[in-house]
Amino acid sequence: MVESVNESDEGIVADGKEHLMEKILVIDDEKPTLKMFRLTLQAYGYDVLTAENGQEGLYLFERERPRIVLTDIKMPGMNGIEVLRRLKQIEPQTEVIVITGHGDMDLAIQALNLDATDFINKPIQRQLLEQALNRAQERWRLAAEPVQEFDLAEEAHAAVITIRGGLTARHESRFQSLYQNALALGKNRIVLNFQKNSAVNGAGIAILTPLLLTSQKQGIEVTAVGLSDNMKKVFDIVGLGKLMRMEKE
Repeated sequence: MVESVNESDEGIVADGKEHLMEKILVIDDEKPTLKMFRLTLQAYGYDVLTAENGQEGLYLFERERPRIVLTDIKMPGMNGIEVLRRLKQIEPQTEVIVITGHGDMDLAIQALNLDATDFINKPIQRQLLEQALNRAQERWRLAAEPVQEFDLAEEAHAAVITIRGGLTARHESRFQSLYQNALALGKNRIVLNFQKNSAVNGAGIAILTPLLLTSQKQGIEVTAVGLSDNMKKVFDIVGLGKLMRMEKE
């Protein structure tokens, strides 16, 4: 269930901006959950489309082409992972937020590997839903603008790498080169500054792991700031939490 909202809030979103009735699709086999999502997202200013199964959701997506889709992971018939895979085949830029249950972290990580924007657990907390929606909107904005996804800055006691957008297989060469430049600065600390729109999938984790191990061997402390709570959970599960400190912004 989603936390209830006051209907007088209609047209207001978490960041105080109207989405001008932008379409959003929610796919879930539980009717009460769909109803609560409809009320909440309408209050945020979205034009809400709902579907009770994956096939119906794909049909609505093909017809309406919303930029953002929320889909439950576990549904009868076509599950959320397959829905995500099909959506990305139809329109790779679609921002897909998957809805998981507690204990479904393996499925959540699988969804991130398929370029899901984020995942949120049931029962859904309003703050985490807002964060996921804002992340999706920011990723869309960045996709429409030329942006430097990584940059390196030298500070007195640290090398700071800022990460915008995604860290995926297509970024491997660029990020590895930048990280080696950070090591070459000879600082005793590297800060990985993750912006609110950034996302790391399985390939990104594979890129980070050997770089963090190299830093550890050289006695260089690595600190990550700006990670969402969900990404912290993922990093802890895959072992990256043992190779770097994870702090709040």
